[in-house]
Amino acid sequence: MYIGGQWVDAVGGETIQTVNPYSGEAWATIPRGRAADAELAVQAAHAAFTTGAWPKLTASARGALMRKLGDLIAEHAERLARIEVADNGKLINEMLGQVRYLPQYFYYFGGLADKIEGAVIPIDKAETFNFTRHEPLGVCVAITAWNSPLLLAANKLAPGLAAGNTFVLKPSEYTSASALEFAKLVEQAGFPPGVINVVTGLGQEVGEPLVTHALVKKIAFTGSEFGGQRIYESAARDFKRVTLELGGKSANIVFDDANLDNAVKGAIGGIYAASGQTCVAGSRLLVQRTIYDQFVQRVVDFAKTAKLGDPMDTGTQVGPVTTPPQFKKILEYIEIAKGEGGECLLGGRQASGPNLGAGQFVEPTIFGNVNNQMRIAREEVFGPVLACIPFDDEEDAVRIANDSNYALAAGVWTENLRRGIVMSQRLEAGMVWVNMYRAVSYMSPFGGHKRSGVGHENGIDAVREYLQTKSVWISTGTETPDPFVLR
Repeated sequence: MYIGGQWVDAVGGETIQTVNPYSGEAWATIPRGRAADAELAVQAAHAAFTTGAWPKLTASARGALMRKLGDLIAEHAERLARIEVADNGKLINEMLGQVRYLPQYFYYFGGLADKIEGAVIPIDKAETFNFTRHEPLGVCVAITAWNSPLLLAANKLAPGLAAGNTFVLKPSEYTSASALEFAKLVEQAGFPPGVINVVTGLGQEVGEPLVTHALVKKIAFTGSEFGGQRIYESAARDFKRVTLELGGKSANIVFDDANLDNAVKGAIGGIYAASGQTCVAGSRLLVQRTIYDQFVQRVVDFAKTAKLGDPMDTGTQVGPVTTPPQFKKILEYIEIAKGEGGECLLGGRQASGPNLGAGQFVEPTIFGNVNNQMRIAREEVFGPVLACIPFDDEEDAVRIANDSNYALAAGVWTENLRRGIVMSQRLEAGMVWVNMYRAVSYMSPFGGHKRSGVGHENGIDAVREYLQTKSVWISTGTETPDPFVLR
């Protein structure tokens, strides 16, 4: 692990074998950290924040370090991407695209580092000068999920570093290798020791001690609703700040006036592009009743052509499920959907055939005859399973889409400009795409409402998540007024 600028084994000497989800073989060994390792990492981050070289740097110097880190990521992008594919089984095309995009996060937020400005307030008190400062919080813990390890880390580290904080990064135990390789680039970039620390291991063994540590001021978490709830409850005890990016059951809505060729691609990309293993997956496909049958059939026909196989092969379109528990969960949800009366129009089984490695694949699956009260329409499957729901008109579409515990994302397909704008206003979602789906940028806020999370990542809003405001009052008067009267 990388703690305080040093490469160290876990205090207890334990390790975890990580398995390539395509081959089914152990391919890397990571340290199995526990509470003692969490303590060392937090203390290192705290020392770096309070007494190290980091707080002495100007904001411009912080930004320069971040841009240098971005350059190093760009230089090593292909190696990092291949490590992520070996760890999580997602497509090389997708992971290489993500990693090549990561430098932009550090360039953008590095550029914002010296543009965090307070304000002079024309206060309503005579002989008083009042201004505000925006200051870093201190030690932050970043906990990431297994589906896009480095992208999720950049979402947290880049704005938090720009604000002047220090970090302990805890990646998923299933996908820790790329975070450790990333730490080598942090070291090479010249960050002061302790500014970024990486600890690995199981959530309950090393993650929980990080979350509950008294010196930690903020937790930024991407993962399951259950994990987010536990972190939120724990953080509340010490009034820690949190950013929680959790699950979704996003509605991808197709009206009968849409460009249907594009909408079919949007429906496919919304659910199968990452084997459904993405929080913004358009797992509920709402189709206007007037075109429901023909449109769903077109989606089925397109999905039949998806090529399953080795994620390292650039021709593969659907890769394996990342973890054995998730693979089991997806198959269980398919059986639940069948039991609820869903009509399985495509797939519905574990995929079989040549070139499927260890076989941890689920066929692209589509259910018709779904209503919004079925579990398949209400609970996050996090796999290549699409639930198709008909609707009558705009009111019906809004009613169905908003009838969810989640509010992360939504898609709208229509050629009617008025409808696109009105739907974007009425849909309960942190992000709404119109005539597109599953686009993200370091420039634009990412986050959801309801049980989809708290706070935002990306964009200028993300920097504010890592700052606290201080109001400074200075008297310019020559005499102190009556001390018993509130000024």
